[in-house]
Amino acid sequence: MVFKVLYQKTLDEVPIRENTETLYLEAADIRDVRKKLADTPYNVEFIQPVTGKFLEYEKKSAGFKLEKI
Repeated sequence: MVFKVLYQKTLDEVPIRENTETLYLEAADIRDVRKKLADTPYNVEFIQPVTGKFLEYEKKSAGFKLEKI
């Protein structure tokens, strides 16, 4: 399953909406996503499963890149 992860690049700064980054990750479930991102310095804000028409829409965006972690 593909998940959309919204995050801040560092843990030591206050989250600011304008600095929110997005990555797409393939994992079994949300717990697996968190496990894969545990060694990164990211401050994860939100994890959302992306399926069906929403996934097709996201694939059309310029920022869609499935990360290999």
